[in-house]
Amino acid sequence: MSRRSLHTPAPDAASLRARLDRARKAAADAGTDALLIAPGSDLRYLIGQAGGSFERLTTLVVPAGDGPPALVVPKLEAPGYADVPADDLGIDVLTWVDGDDPYRLVADRLGKPGRVAVSDFTPALHVLAMRTALGAAEQTLAGPIVRELRMRKDAAEIEELRQAGAAIDRVHARIGEWLRAGRTEAEVGADVTAAIEEEGHTHADFVIIGSGPNGASPHHDVSDRVIEAGDVVVVDIGGPLPAGYNSDSTRTYAVGEPRDEDVAETYAVLQRAQAAAVRAVRPGATAERIDAAAREIITEAGFGEYFIHRTGHGIGLDVHEEPYIIAGNELPLEEGMAFSVEPGIYQSGRWGARIEDIVVVTADGVEPLNNRPHELIVLAP
Repeated sequence: MSRRSLHTPAPDAASLRARLDRARKAAADAGTDALLIAPGSDLRYLIGQAGGSFERLTTLVVPAGDGPPALVVPKLEAPGYADVPADDLGIDVLTWVDGDDPYRLVADRLGKPGRVAVSDFTPALHVLAMRTALGAAEQTLAGPIVRELRMRKDAAEIEELRQAGAAIDRVHARIGEWLRAGRTEAEVGADVTAAIEEEGHTHADFVIIGSGPNGASPHHDVSDRVIEAGDVVVVDIGGPLPAGYNSDSTRTYAVGEPRDEDVAETYAVLQRAQAAAVRAVRPGATAERIDAAAREIITEAGFGEYFIHRTGHGIGLDVHEEPYIIAGNELPLEEGMAFSVEPGIYQSGRWGARIEDIVVVTADGVEPLNNRPHELIVLAP
């Protein structure tokens, strides 16, 4: 049981209906006759329930023109959608049983569409069967349409992200309880995983404990490596709250005084870079400009080859979503966009470091949602 309850009900029917209306308009603006939304975060965004994708077809049909949306779902799985306020949302629920052709059910609903947009992560078996059922209709990806809606968080979504940030900050505040010499990364990771749930998350989506040379691998997990005195340790952790919005924060620790003489100077460069990138966030700034703000400082200090990933990613119902903070992304930032700012320096075979905050673009600047210290945190060995 969580020590703190952060449960927030799903969006109310009025909010969900507004999202469906915006999705319908976005589809029409994109020249698409309908969206076919598979189970997952897009479905949760639109109807408040993510569902599950299996060999039996479940899809939300959102027409761009006249006619209500329809949730096509196997009858045996329909009870899982009982909390969806279908009547209030104006959604027709169309169930089917084994032996029926659910793809024909969708095709009959749409008539003869010229173009449909299918969720990015729809299983191929459904995509190909739908292609056969819809005949000459062109299939495109729904992601570019739906992400335009999801990138700009409303006030309720931002509050969810604030709560998620505060919850993961509380876990980072406790790292000293578990991270010490003589323990394995896996042992520390197990304690951190339990704490993530204790502090209000439904589960830990990822727990990275990268000690010593393992810290130079940005997507390290945990291992049986025994943590040693003098190690620099990257701790990157996060997961969803009950309403589905995610946390994601990285801090770098040292178990006793670092053994390598260059740690303090190198880490100071990283800290300046991360702070500069956060300061650069404002409406109108491009995503690539935020990346450049961090990368220029790291490169000028001689560590450019050791910064091997983008500066950030959007976050919300998915841990990684639009906008991506990367060179070449000329997207102008807008109020309500939420993303990570997480430059890193990774020296293979030696040690690595990363600092990560989630931030939200405000009307006149930026609001960081993580507020733990950014300095290298030296723990008792």
